[in-house]
Amino acid sequence: MKKVFISYAHMDEEYKDELKTHIKPLARLGKIKIWDDRAIDAGDEWHGEIMKALEEADIILMLISNYFIASDFCYDKEMLRALERHEAKTARVIPVIIRTCQWYELPFGKLQAVPRNGKAISEWDNPDEAYTFIAQQLNNVS
Repeated sequence: MKKVFISYAHMDEEYKDELKTHIKPLARLGKIKIWDDRAIDAGDEWHGEIMKALEEADIILMLISNYFIASDFCYDKEMLRALERHEAKTARVIPVIIRTCQWYELPFGKLQAVPRNGKAISEWDNPDEAYTFIAQQLNNVS
């Protein structure tokens, strides 16, 4: 079972929640275990819990938006460490483009993004098609 870490800005929580519902079938099939920061319990040291989960992840989904890029924690902590792990081949990083933003020239711009052609989920006429495509791609690598 692959551990999937979801990195996102809290302003994009609705996208994260919708994505989780679309990849839940993979969890039910025992292919993946999904983790995001809402799994942190009251009283836990949140920074340590996030970094521990990031280190244990096999697949790191980065939900890319202007909010993600603007977040010092998402960009400087999670994204940079995720890309280090990707380069070391200890994890696979998948950029998930959720809002139209300028991302192509950033460090993760060299990676194949989802959904199809890096078109932001927010731009799809039927977002369920975008989420389904993402789930299919995740199934292919899990």
